[in-house]
Amino acid sequence: MSARSLNKVMLIGNLTRDPELRYTPEGTAVCSFGVATNRSWMPSDATERREETEFHRIVTWNKLAELCSQLLSKGRKVYIEGRLQTRSWESPDGEKRQATEIVAEDMVILDSRRQTEGAAATSSTETQEKKEEPKKEEKGEEKKETKESDKSDDSKGKEEEKGKGKKEKTEEKEEKPDKDDEKKDKKEKDEDDEIDIDDIPF
Repeated sequence: MSARSLNKVMLIGNLTRDPELRYTPEGTAVCSFGVATNRSWMPSDATERREETEFHRIVTWNKLAELCSQLLSKGRKVYIEGRLQTRSWESPDGEKRQATEIVAEDMVILDSRRQTEGAAATSSTETQEKKEEPKKEEKGEEKKETKESDKSDDSKGKEEEKGKGKKEKTEEKEEKPDKDDEKKDKKEKDEDDEIDIDDIPF
């Protein structure tokens, strides 16, 4: 009587990338994609819950492979049931490599396409808002610099006006002594023009 054994995997998670469909030389369809699962727990020596993420490589064959390539996309939530398989191969450089993957025998989609599209639209909107925030800050800084430059121009204009006013006042003060000198010279000339009769010889 042979001993019993079991190789069965059940996962619920989200696709980490779009499915990749290809065909073997014999024409058999094979589709591969990744699924991420999360686990959280409360450590005995901590006050906060901890989380960790595991990434799984999923492989499907034949008709299921074609269905996965048509219906699944990155971010969709799925239920996967299958078995563990470890493959070994040699790279072109001669190195031996090994990978453990899940060969899916059943797949169930757990969300609707609308939910997936809505989540994708939300993430793209958030990304766009993040990109626009630095632009808004740059515009605000430009406006601030413009206002500061306008203020400096206004202050320069006021200083120039004050300087012109002071210069005009100085010129007026300089003109006044000149006018006084002219009056004085005219007075002296008039005095010179007045001739005393006694000074005239007969």
